Amino acid sequence: MRTFGTQGAVQPDRHYVVLRTEEVKDFINRVKDGRYIVLFAPRQTGKTTFFRLALATLAAEDLTYFPIQLSFDIYKNFSVPDFYELLYKRISKHIKNVFQKRGHVLSEALTQLLDNTQFSHHGSMLEFFEDFASLLAVEYGEQKVVFIIDEFDGIPPTAVSDFLHTLRHIYHFEEERCLHSVGIVGVKNITQLNYDRSISPFNIQDEFHLPNFTLEQVRDLFGQYTDEVGQPFAPEVIAAIHRQTAGQPFLVNRFGQILATELDIPKTETITMAHFAQALTQLLAEDNTNLSHLTTNIRKNRRFETLLMKIISYDKGVPFLLRDDIISELATYGVIGKGTDGMCEIINPIYQQCIMQTFQPLLNGLEDDYFPENTSPDLSEYLTSDGEIEIGLLIENFKDFITRAGYKILQVPETPQEFVGQYLLSAYLDQFVRTVGGTIFHEVPTGRGRLDLLIFHNQQKYIVETKIWEGARRYAAGKQQLAAYLKSEGAVEGYYIVFDHRQNPEPIVETERVSGLTLRSYVIPVVQEVPSVLHT
Repeated sequence: MRTFGTQGAVQPDRHYVVLRTEEVKDFINRVKDGRYIVLFAPRQTGKTTFFRLALATLAAEDLTYFPIQLSFDIYKNFSVPDFYELLYKRISKHIKNVFQKRGHVLSEALTQLLDNTQFSHHGSMLEFFEDFASLLAVEYGEQKVVFIIDEFDGIPPTAVSDFLHTLRHIYHFEEERCLHSVGIVGVKNITQLNYDRSISPFNIQDEFHLPNFTLEQVRDLFGQYTDEVGQPFAPEVIAAIHRQTAGQPFLVNRFGQILATELDIPKTETITMAHFAQALTQLLAEDNTNLSHLTTNIRKNRRFETLLMKIISYDKGVPFLLRDDIISELATYGVIGKGTDGMCEIINPIYQQCIMQTFQPLLNGLEDDYFPENTSPDLSEYLTSDGEIEIGLLIENFKDFITRAGYKILQVPETPQEFVGQYLLSAYLDQFVRTVGGTIFHEVPTGRGRLDLLIFHNQQKYIVETKIWEGARRYAAGKQQLAAYLKSEGAVEGYYIVFDHRQNPEPIVETERVSGLTLRSYVIPVVQEVPSVLHT
């Protein structure tokens, strides 16, 4: 039986696979057209799986294409001579493997070329490909060499410039055309690599974009599991997985692993939203490689927190400008992307929740003040006799907590003042939900400008939207946004919390009907400074 794969390249005989038929067709057409293709995308987005599948498909369709596939993942700290020495050994070995798979015998001349060649610098590579292409044509007829390099940004920095210029020359030499098509696959864009750009070797590049899985592709992936095992997924579970991951390949497959094997759900049961909530809770709590990379990367620069929280909290947005080093770096890590309006967006709700967890203090010093002193340890005052959350009462208490805490919220360690409201609300609700045995997760319908929290408890959903005050017009627009989201979730009421950082804020509490839905809105003032008497 196949499984959901999250470690290395996915293999069709061992794993459930999204075939990406249209994308593979597009890639193959570019190869056939002789393009110099570059494919740069964050780690664990399925790049290696994709191009291996594409080349295997091409080789099966037409034996005139001779694929050479390499990876530079281990070369980073090599000296230049050592890099070229191992590079040739890998090229030679791969060429022999291609002949073996095809059942062809190497000619004597080609055997001598492979056995007697050595690379010591970029010039050796140029001479080899010229000789190899000539012999291949003479001995075996028309053969179009396709040279694909994975993990390209693992190349030794001192080798980058000469390698790129030489590869361009080999590809672009019209009289010989030693390489029919070239593909470079990696994380960092060429412009982010450290090399001499005085003569660009990439003015001929054809940039290929590999998107995340679509909803239909996620349905197909989980449908493969259902066909083999017989266990169905409720349609809303598939939609929720796609919405939470935005189709990010690792996260989609990780959901599959948890739901199919780790939660021990009887195979006779349909996988429901209750199971989804369990899986999401487990995924967010674990230190898997994808989320570990995310948190490590966003901690690298203190400026990341300000930018990411502005994207999350402000409707006005942040323009997606790759010339900005901070935006470019976060895009390279796969944390942010470009929205349809040209603004930065957090890639998916899971990443947004991890960002919040990473930056908000584990202990803020106010945990004992969240609820009045006479509150029961199990917080049963905030549950009805039927076990439903008294969400209105819970939010009212949070508003009162902010008032009780006063200037103390400015003393929360290592927290920018403009985001302290969101951090405290998230921590407050998280503590409550864990106490009563529920689940809380983020929803990002727009990708920016709002923090939508969905609480799942006792088969009920509760929706809270929060943002920062940006004027009366955006305050009113936020209600319409929340109403639209409530309708999409089949909910009838929602809670809208806006933190007001102005010098003279106006607290607001109002209940109103919007498009047939009930909205409870709060504008909560945030203290601007510690009282002067405490400074002396």
